[in-house]
Amino acid sequence: MEINQSKTVEKDELTGDKLLSDHEYDNIRELDNNLPKWWVWMFIITIVWSVAYIFVYDVIKAAPYQQDEWKNEMAAAGGSSSGQSAAVSAADTIALVDQPSLDAGKEIWIKQCKVCHLDGGQGLVGPNLTDNFSIHGCAYSNVLNIIRVGAPEKGMISWKTQLSDDQMKKVASFVMTLKGTTPPNPKAPQGEPCK
Repeated sequence: MEINQSKTVEKDELTGDKLLSDHEYDNIRELDNNLPKWWVWMFIITIVWSVAYIFVYDVIKAAPYQQDEWKNEMAAAGGSSSGQSAAVSAADTIALVDQPSLDAGKEIWIKQCKVCHLDGGQGLVGPNLTDNFSIHGCAYSNVLNIIRVGAPEKGMISWKTQLSDDQMKKVASFVMTLKGTTPPNPKAPQGEPCK
């Protein structure tokens, strides 16, 4: 003898959708709707992706973490982990010492750099460039590099999008002529002493 225990399904009066039993709060009854297929597939894909990610990065270690990859790239480029590339060409190690180049560098200095470093390089927002100390290195190549890449943490912008390579070399050469000068009211030394 077969017993037919058919259960009556309650339906929403407005939509005709099936209502869940025992799901009522404040006279609000929950509908028994399926999740959208796109949502279910996105959920499955994220689970599969996370399992694959953990397997590749943590179990078999087939790929380096992002910070390790960055350190490897910096080491390959000959740079430091501070974010500034130290890879320079031979041309970047020789300052321009001819008078027209220095005059052009001084012109750029007056228009762009004097605001933060003052007229004589004694420093205001930027560091004193006339003393025997440096935050980012004392060599011409260091000065040229800091002009190119900037130091956002110190307020120095990158000039590579605003000045040509030749202009940056000229202003870096002019900055080198400021070392050892004695402008009025110099800012206190910052960084490491130059050797």
